[in-house]
Amino acid sequence: MNKSLKKNYIYNLIYQVIVIILPIVTTPYISRVLGAKNIGIYGYTLSISSYFVLFGSLGVSIYGQREIAYLHKSKEKYSKTFFEIFFMKCITMLLSIIIFYIFFIFKSNKYSIFYMILILDLISNLLDISWFFQGLEEFKKIVLRNLVIKLISLISIFVFVKTKNDLIIYFLIYVLSNIIGNLSLWLSIPKYVQRISIKKMDIFKHFKPTIIMFVPQIAIQIYTVLDRTMIGKIITDKSEVGFYTQGEKIIKLLLTIVSSLGIVMLPRIAKKFAEKDNETIKKYLYKSFNVTFLLSFPLIFGLVLISDSFVPIFFGSGYDKVSIIMKIICPIILFIGVSGIIGYQYFLPTKHQKEYTISVIIGAISNFCINILLIPKYGSIGAAFGTVIAEFIVAMVQIMITKNFFDYKYVLKSNIKYLIVSVLMFIICYTINMIFNLKGSIHIIIDVIIGGGFYFFALFIIHDELLCNTLDRLKLLGGKIHERKNKKST
Repeated sequence: MNKSLKKNYIYNLIYQVIVIILPIVTTPYISRVLGAKNIGIYGYTLSISSYFVLFGSLGVSIYGQREIAYLHKSKEKYSKTFFEIFFMKCITMLLSIIIFYIFFIFKSNKYSIFYMILILDLISNLLDISWFFQGLEEFKKIVLRNLVIKLISLISIFVFVKTKNDLIIYFLIYVLSNIIGNLSLWLSIPKYVQRISIKKMDIFKHFKPTIIMFVPQIAIQIYTVLDRTMIGKIITDKSEVGFYTQGEKIIKLLLTIVSSLGIVMLPRIAKKFAEKDNETIKKYLYKSFNVTFLLSFPLIFGLVLISDSFVPIFFGSGYDKVSIIMKIICPIILFIGVSGIIGYQYFLPTKHQKEYTISVIIGAISNFCINILLIPKYGSIGAAFGTVIAEFIVAMVQIMITKNFFDYKYVLKSNIKYLIVSVLMFIICYTINMIFNLKGSIHIIIDVIIGGGFYFFALFIIHDELLCNTLDRLKLLGGKIHERKNKKST
């Protein structure tokens, strides 16, 4: 059962890169074909169904992953836990589906047809057992599954979505790809679990700990999904939801590069916690801080540089407001990166749910209050400010709670170089843009090449440990591949 952390990170990073690349291919097409209003309807109705997914699944995803990681050495124990958690989720998810049907389908409204399709998304979530494979650190299986489904979804969008009237088809592609993906993982279950008698199961013993996990999930949902819901309720023009959805989408896509490490770290830290290996836990977490700061700062400054040219090329005409939203929201790449390390990689696997809950509830309350004040007057831009402030507050609260566990002076000292080099990168690129009056695609290409080249070259010159170690490992990997080729040739 011992899996390589590096391999799992690579598998997950490959998937996250695919997750970034595919929307880069589909979003320009969809934004032009469906238009901002339909994108707004899609984002708004999906935000509604996501609440019922949340309430139906409770905190099973994180709790189940952690519990399976704790019991990974005993097939009988983790098999029993798997079936108990799954059957409990079936009960809660079915209740959620019934309530969703009563309020959004039985009582007819202008979006009923979309809600009827989205009920399939709730069924898909009921079937989702990716948490089980994550707990066993079987990331390769999840990545391959997701990759195939994403590619099928991509092809389907270009084949079947042709006009503004194809919004229903776009919804169907989304929900059916999720269902097929989640069903596919069940084909592998017989290899990993053994039969457990129903009499031996205690389904409801997991109810209380999942509820404990569920409380922070509600809070997180408030300041990650409520923005779209509130814009849709307060502002009549659904295009505002579309602007916010598109701007947030680009930031969240880049955020996956920073946060992908956390997905593979949770089960690994849970195992080390079960083994009471606190020193190794700290070592992992400090390394996570290094990776987060290394990636976050250039992404933030880079987005500010290119957003004005990127938006009209990527989304088409009529999306100018997205550029402003992207510039406002981009700092969350760092804030969520930091809170992901403290919350997702430390609090949750080490059973500090109370501290995690406090931080995200404070963030949710802040986000809701700021949205109430700003959305009526500023629409999607007001929601963008609410998101940034909420994520900053969450990160700061978690830092204050863990100040005695982490040496934040050391964290700041060892990572300040990434901020300095990123600022220099920004100044150089901005100056070049002003001198040569660069615009459009040439602006983006020059900034990416010069900015990215300068950033990593500067880190190489100052002998950044993280970058140099990565390069050494790549050289070693290249040498091994070359050696294998020579052996095969002889």
